[in-house]
Amino acid sequence: MACLERCRCCADSRRHSSILYNILRSEEREASPAGPRQGLASRGCPCGTRRRVALRSPQVACKAASAVLVKTLRFVQNVPCFQELPLEEQLLLVRSCWAPLLVLGLAQDRVHFETVECAEPSMLQRILTTRRQGEQPPPRGPAPGRPHRGPDGGGPHLPSAGEIQAIKGFLAKCWSLDISTKEYAYLKGTVLFNPDLPGLQCTQYIEGLQREAQQALNEHVRLIHRGDEARFAKLNVVLSLLRSINANVIAELFFKPIIGAVNMDDMLLEMLCAKL
Repeated sequence: MACLERCRCCADSRRHSSILYNILRSEEREASPAGPRQGLASRGCPCGTRRRVALRSPQVACKAASAVLVKTLRFVQNVPCFQELPLEEQLLLVRSCWAPLLVLGLAQDRVHFETVECAEPSMLQRILTTRRQGEQPPPRGPAPGRPHRGPDGGGPHLPSAGEIQAIKGFLAKCWSLDISTKEYAYLKGTVLFNPDLPGLQCTQYIEGLQREAQQALNEHVRLIHRGDEARFAKLNVVLSLLRSINANVIAELFFKPIIGAVNMDDMLLEMLCAKL
């Protein structure tokens, strides 16, 4: 439908913005051949980055992400200094950094994934849906490429194309640097031991562990990459890019299609206390 291809930011600047006018105009566009308006989103319009997307092959991508999460938590459990922390401190650290650690794991294992755009309902569809809320058929399981809905029947909360671009941009940056296993380990240690989290009791100890991870990374880079004086700075850029990764986006993209509305904190607690 042509009305689905119109950019909202372009429509907002039009004089006629009433719902009735948009409905009538959408019907006219359905009856007329497609014009040059189709390329608006592809010519730098910001609406393209706000469009909602889902995994093209959720079974494959979610399985790979789940395997990376298990490996990530196993790595965390095998860090002796982490095990010396009280359980409450361990949980606080893991809950705050599981998503950045997972994305680092996806980069290390070179996990590729593709997404498909999910068309948002038109204004007319929303009006009709609102009027017939009590007449909806029982919900069916989500199909590949379709928005996942929770057990309460609520609407989808799919990530945007811009959020996926941030994840893929991070992966591409890591792959371009050809980061080694040791470098990934030191990067993960820097991310794991974050002393700036509110509620931590062992702040100085954790700050010292983060400093040690950074020093070990710096020494490794100077030993192995003597001709690349900028490599340590490039790896720190990788760490800065992790700040743009939203944990909710990672959960919605890779785990909600297979575990539904399960709380990630509860799942992390169960996995952390288990022998992986």
